[in-house]
Amino acid sequence: MKNVTVMPFVQNVVRNHPALVTVATAASGFIRQMTIKPFTPRKRRREFLLKDRVTSLHAVRNQIFKEKGAGDIPTIIIAGFVPDATEVTEFQRPLLRNYGSIYYMNYPRNGFSIGMFFAQLADLIEDINRRGKKPVLFGISFGCGLIAQFLRETAVNDRLDIRGVVMASPVLCTEDLVRPEGEKTGGVRMLESNLRRILKAHAENGQDVNRQIERARRCFLSLFEAGAENRVLTSRHLSIRKKIMEVVEKTSAVGGYQRVLALKDFPSPTGNAPIFSGPALALLAEMEENLLVSASPTLAALKNPDIRTALFPRGKVKHVISPVKNDAVVHASLIFHHHCYNPLIEAWYDKLRQPALFAVV
Repeated sequence: MKNVTVMPFVQNVVRNHPALVTVATAASGFIRQMTIKPFTPRKRRREFLLKDRVTSLHAVRNQIFKEKGAGDIPTIIIAGFVPDATEVTEFQRPLLRNYGSIYYMNYPRNGFSIGMFFAQLADLIEDINRRGKKPVLFGISFGCGLIAQFLRETAVNDRLDIRGVVMASPVLCTEDLVRPEGEKTGGVRMLESNLRRILKAHAENGQDVNRQIERARRCFLSLFEAGAENRVLTSRHLSIRKKIMEVVEKTSAVGGYQRVLALKDFPSPTGNAPIFSGPALALLAEMEENLLVSASPTLAALKNPDIRTALFPRGKVKHVISPVKNDAVVHASLIFHHHCYNPLIEAWYDKLRQPALFAVV
């Protein structure tokens, strides 16, 4: 009965008093800034080794933030293309803080270097290891591809200790989002069309790159607005929406273009060698196929028990399903379907705290 009487009242306040919404949104953002603070590892030897090899360190250096938590299982958040890591898990923050501090890696606005990203991530993990802890790497969409490539190239060679890996709606290669040329079965998705145009654009043709990135901006905004449609948004939602708009608007064409190019170099998951041998959790939305293409190598690999075990010997796959009719969980919908994701995440972290359970669960 409470929802029946309260929600119309809230909706009327939002509609009739926009100033109150503005104040609430600003307050929500301010509170987040108070708890999520910039962080710099004590030693950054890998980053410093690379600083003279990049054209502009400022353009490709990622921003790292930390939010203090209780417990000995810290988490490093690595986001998709948008929103930033500091926003994408807004509704998982209270949960993750119960297990340890949260670290966020936000991509630079004006460029991207996968080498610099890996260097900063390795320095961060090493800093956490020096404190006697092993972090969980928590990736969303494109961020999962970065994690997979990092684990292949860097983590083992550098002897970094990682507690586990969480992958929400993993995108491990370009073929997850873009089908081979000429393949149009079931129609061409808006994001697929945009990414294909970006991949075809030539870096030296600045106007073409700018035009294609602008199309992609509109695409990402429309995807977020579609998720927000027909929902009652709280001040936290509105604060996140504001940040997402800022990220989309302030990320330069070069920055967006270089991130897409990084995805282009990720190999398809074949199962020839394990990506991560420790505890891993893959969270697949019930409507992944609305964004990922039907021939997605990652979806195929995770749905095949033999390939999945070869890639992640201690991995689990959980399907995220909404109990509400006509509100299916779509790709990486951690903001709007947190109530569907969080119980699965919490159960996995609880088992991670008691390693013996992984042997029987």
